[in-house]
Amino acid sequence: MKLLRCGPVGQEKPGQLETWLDVNGVPRQRGNTRTMVFGVAHLVHYVSQFMTLQPGDIITTGTPPGAGMGMKPPTFLKEGDVIELGIEKLGCQRHIVHRWDELP
Repeated sequence: MKLLRCGPVGQEKPGQLETWLDVNGVPRQRGNTRTMVFGVAHLVHYVSQFMTLQPGDIITTGTPPGAGMGMKPPTFLKEGDVIELGIEKLGCQRHIVHRWDELP
């Protein structure tokens, strides 16, 4: 996984950053770290009790509203879909969906 910078990184408040996910250029999820069930500081504190965190480590959490299963009708990813996601001031990622039996 390669993290691409999408904008300047500064002394931002980690609890107030916009998040997004697009599928094939269509916005699917929009959120903000301020709506997370557990705040960033709590997550770092909790996880650091079990492992040593290093600069650049990523703690994955849940998902904002807009996941495919919750859509009407449910919409799931398919082969060839392009997923782009990111967090304001941190960076973005781009992935292409492949069939499981075609993975290297």
